[in-house]
Amino acid sequence: MNNHGTDKGVFVISLDFELLWGVWDVTTKEKYGDHIIGVQQVIPALLHTFEAYDIKATFATVGILFAKDKKALANYIPDKKPRYHNQAYNVYLKEFTAIGNDEQDDPYHFGYSLFELIKKSPHEISTHTFSHYFCLEEGQSADEFDADIKAAVKIAAAENIHICSLVFPRNQINETYLQVLKDNGIKVYRGNPESWIYKPRKFSAEVPFIRLCRLLDTYLPVSGNNTFSINSRQALPVNIPASRFLKPYNKNLAWLEKLKLKRIMNEMTYAAKNRELYHLWWHPHNFGVNIKENMENLSVLLKHYQHLRTKYGFANLTMKEAAGF
Repeated sequence: MNNHGTDKGVFVISLDFELLWGVWDVTTKEKYGDHIIGVQQVIPALLHTFEAYDIKATFATVGILFAKDKKALANYIPDKKPRYHNQAYNVYLKEFTAIGNDEQDDPYHFGYSLFELIKKSPHEISTHTFSHYFCLEEGQSADEFDADIKAAVKIAAAENIHICSLVFPRNQINETYLQVLKDNGIKVYRGNPESWIYKPRKFSAEVPFIRLCRLLDTYLPVSGNNTFSINSRQALPVNIPASRFLKPYNKNLAWLEKLKLKRIMNEMTYAAKNRELYHLWWHPHNFGVNIKENMENLSVLLKHYQHLRTKYGFANLTMKEAAGF
């Protein structure tokens, strides 16, 4: 990792931009649709807020969202598709059969206007794979992952986007697949925090006890500070590890919001003081309801970043920039 030669701490924000492609297998439009539709408001609000606080972020975008419509999308679907043993994960057999024609017809699966807004901004556009590919589920292979990544790179190139960074869906980092990234010109990825509660796992291994530990870690220092030393000699692809998921506002847990924000700000301060990396991430659809409260929380954190920038020289970089590219 290389932060452009500075000896100051680094603050990275990445967002997993996926719409319904990220959650179709665990929920429904009826249950979660308001969150997805809310992204139409969230993306402009995020871009406005980032500009106000002089922030650059990395938008890890599912490749499908680069397509204007269903007809254009058909040109990029890979011939080799993931053969998950659990067919409930097979997006091509399941969710693809339900998509509409374009964003106006189906804003749950298409978001080209939002992609265009991000494209016009100073932020990095990276990939979240083409199909929201699960790299640790049984049945799929490195060759199938390679086909997916090639499709993601190809559809991005058609929009004049050069993909440098990747975020693994569900944080299922498969280290044996890192060579696939390198072979396809992807130089950076988001790794997981070091604590055992964030170890990459297949979905069936995400048992309630682990989820409870993660919930507690949102408010209390269960896993420590989750900041990382800046190492300029990493082999490709470079790991820019995640520090903290920005849990969205929840009315039922509103009394814990200040504790949640304090936890994050303490970690940010530690990174700034100790010249380390701090990497905050979430999905735009997490902010899709309670938008006002979520944006207010983000503003609190970004104001704290500005304070740390002034006091310690805390530098905001995209994933690509944090890796020295």
